[in-house]
Amino acid sequence: MNPGTPDCRSAGRYLWWLVTRQRARIAAGAALGSAWMVFLTLPPYLLSRAIDDGLEPGRRPALAGWVAALAGVGVLNAWLAIMRHRTMTRVRLDAAFRSVQVVVIQATRLGAALPRTVTAGEVVMIGFGDAAVIANTLTITGPGVGAVLAYVVVAALLLNVSPLLAAVVLLGVPLLVLLLGPLLGRLRVAETAYRRKQGELAARFGDIVGGLRVLNGIGGKEVYAERYRRDSQELREKGHRVGAVTSWIQALGVGLPTLFLGVVTWLAARMAAQGDITVGELVAVYGYAAVLVVPVSFFVEGGYDLSRGLVAARRVVRFLALEPGGASGDRPVDGPPSPSALRDPASGVQVAPGKMTALVSARPAESAAVLDRLGGFVETSATWGEIRLDEIDPTHVRERILVADNEADLFAGTLRDVVSGRWDRDEEAVDHAVQAAMAQDIVRGLPDGLDSPVAPQGRNLSGGQRQRVRLARALLADPEILLAVEPTSAVDAHTEASIAARLRSARMGRTTVVASTSPLVLDQVDIVYYLVDGSVAAAGSHRELLAEQPGYRLLVSHDADEDTGADGDTGADEGTGAPRQTVR
Repeated sequence: MNPGTPDCRSAGRYLWWLVTRQRARIAAGAALGSAWMVFLTLPPYLLSRAIDDGLEPGRRPALAGWVAALAGVGVLNAWLAIMRHRTMTRVRLDAAFRSVQVVVIQATRLGAALPRTVTAGEVVMIGFGDAAVIANTLTITGPGVGAVLAYVVVAALLLNVSPLLAAVVLLGVPLLVLLLGPLLGRLRVAETAYRRKQGELAARFGDIVGGLRVLNGIGGKEVYAERYRRDSQELREKGHRVGAVTSWIQALGVGLPTLFLGVVTWLAARMAAQGDITVGELVAVYGYAAVLVVPVSFFVEGGYDLSRGLVAARRVVRFLALEPGGASGDRPVDGPPSPSALRDPASGVQVAPGKMTALVSARPAESAAVLDRLGGFVETSATWGEIRLDEIDPTHVRERILVADNEADLFAGTLRDVVSGRWDRDEEAVDHAVQAAMAQDIVRGLPDGLDSPVAPQGRNLSGGQRQRVRLARALLADPEILLAVEPTSAVDAHTEASIAARLRSARMGRTTVVASTSPLVLDQVDIVYYLVDGSVAAAGSHRELLAEQPGYRLLVSHDADEDTGADGDTGADEGTGAPRQTVR
């Protein structure tokens, strides 16, 4: 389902956008809620008529008629309540899933800019916690409208009994709103601070869990644990502030309506004792007072829900307003219409279209930085054809240029889903990508093949297996330009040689750049750029650079020695996934 384009001009406009996306359903909920609320006012009236008309001697038919009418209204009200609840449940679910969809779409749009702009914990809190709060806020569109109508109907009915009672009702509810208004404002402030701290703490917890092994190794676990304890205590204090304000709102939400309705009942009792109203009218006033509890409670709860919903919507709107960067102009342009060269002035690298290029550096981070600039993941002066990359619409860049990072995330799901990513590929295409990445043994080794589950970040796979799954995913995407960071650093030499040959075959005629120091990979490429201190020191074929560049020869020969070792062992531990060299 396409969620549509949200209105991000303000939190209120975002909530209104959610309302307009399901007008018919909300109109039905409002109609059912209004009918339910209004029909709640009928039993007291019918009961008063049964007392005044039916309890007189000889009026049993009238009593039976009023009792039957009372029973019929009760059954009708029960049906209206059920349908109202079902309709508003659908309204809440639609709003929640629509908010989750726009958040996920925005996260995908931000791409590599996401970790630099917002923490993972914040995204989780927005996508789940805030979406649920916003969905609950839309409940006021149904019974909230009905509460207003019921309030007006009760006031009109009381006007027939006593103008004084009607005046008390009409003035009492606005007074309740004025009393609760300042508390709702304080709640918004406290809730905003609490939500922000909650997101920060969730992000820190994720960092601790994700880096627990490293923290243990460097002795930093206790330091991070102490920071987490300190932040959690601060979050607890903010939660106490939210709870304090909420408790006052809920206490006043129950106490003030009860006090208000007690005044109405006391006035009616005095008027009955003085003979100004009949016994039946007194019973009706009692019933109207009881009925008023429902709409008045909805007024209080609706104000509370709306206050929390605005806080949550403000966080969603702030997230949706983030820009991925990359396009510096007000009007980003499209990329070149045909395959064109990528140039990185900072390093001097020029990637020819349709060729396979390699970047070699003694510092893997330098090669990775070049690929980040060529992929538009960081501030860059790189050009694509005759156009600066940062002037091109980031969406077009992401559709045509893929940076395959050696540490890219692997999400939980079946192996087929992990490899396919967001693309819907047929079985043949998936098989070809798996074979090109030399991942057939992974498929054969899992109990259900491609339908076997993969844990988050591929924790049930070895390092070499994760690397080949990432490569298969990149090949299946079949981008116009593939920028691969160390795609074979965690596999043995035999597997690496096969991957290098198959990678060249799979990408024949397509632009491919590989950052690697493996001679097995370098022997397959068309041109190699040898980087020293992040700039091109030499360029040519692998064999040319071996003959002409001592530094290059020493670097790749050292890598070859690590590949084979003195007794033919690999430099990578396929079982543990320990890479030969450190990459980003």
